[in-house]
Amino acid sequence: MAQKLMDQVVEKLRVEHYSLRTEKTYCHWIRRFILFHRKRHPAEMGKYEVEQFLSALAVKDKVSASTQNQALAALLFLYRKVLSTDLPWLDDVVRARRTVRIPVVLSPSEVRAVIQALPAPYQLMVQLLYGAGLRRTELLSLRVKDVDMGLSMLTVREGKGGKDRVVPLPQACRSALTEQLRASRLVYEQDRAQKLPGVVLPWALEKKYPKAGETWAWHWLFPQAELSRDPRTGITRRHHFYPQTLSRALARAVAGAGINKLVRCHTFRHSFATHLLQSGTDIRTIQTLLGHSHVETTMIYTHVAKVGAGAVSPLDRL
Repeated sequence: MAQKLMDQVVEKLRVEHYSLRTEKTYCHWIRRFILFHRKRHPAEMGKYEVEQFLSALAVKDKVSASTQNQALAALLFLYRKVLSTDLPWLDDVVRARRTVRIPVVLSPSEVRAVIQALPAPYQLMVQLLYGAGLRRTELLSLRVKDVDMGLSMLTVREGKGGKDRVVPLPQACRSALTEQLRASRLVYEQDRAQKLPGVVLPWALEKKYPKAGETWAWHWLFPQAELSRDPRTGITRRHHFYPQTLSRALARAVAGAGINKLVRCHTFRHSFATHLLQSGTDIRTIQTLLGHSHVETTMIYTHVAKVGAGAVSPLDRL
């Protein structure tokens, strides 16, 4: 019964156009919820069992508030979208309060040191993370058609929340970007010569335009060297760079640069926003460039920017 239910969950997630990452995460929490209650069917459970599970996550497993809320979101999806159950008590389930964390931000000299320590093509990747404020998945999902050298802009498709946006193309990246397009073209021509399946297309586009995945415009800007099996279709094809590959290269560069901060790919997005604020860019423009729905999300960067912009300790005035 549990396996049949999970098939329904996966089917509904794909119909609703959730990302593969969200699909894996929701399935993980729904399975844990069922196993926690000794494989009882969720239809037989209610508010008490949900709260019991969430409490165990916080007290026994000591997960963070964001992780607990992630588990709750998966259960809300299960009951509302899969089981189509009208349960008013779901609205009363208390969500854990998220702790507001100040983002880790690098100084311009630290950004420069990390970039210089990276080999190609990782150097260009981090330059775009910092220079255009991209998320890691947004960077790796770039297609050839998303790069407009003439208008000096990048088009980010299906960002967080399924939103598209346009960001400026850093002029410092033009030369390296031209080389990367050339390298990607070689991979593309090799795949076409071997008559490999085209790259994966978003949602139903593959049915509407069956041959579009074999065109140069839809090819990845950063194609992975090896072929990989598509987890949804089972087709072996060319995928974009693996996120873990970029993260490992970045970790080596940070260590080599001697930086003792906890640096992740997202750190360069934080640095992008903070440095723009410090240079006088208005908060609304930064909100648009980052793709935030609410300006309150962008306001977190003002905490770091104000200190870095010249706030002087009273001790230094003595």
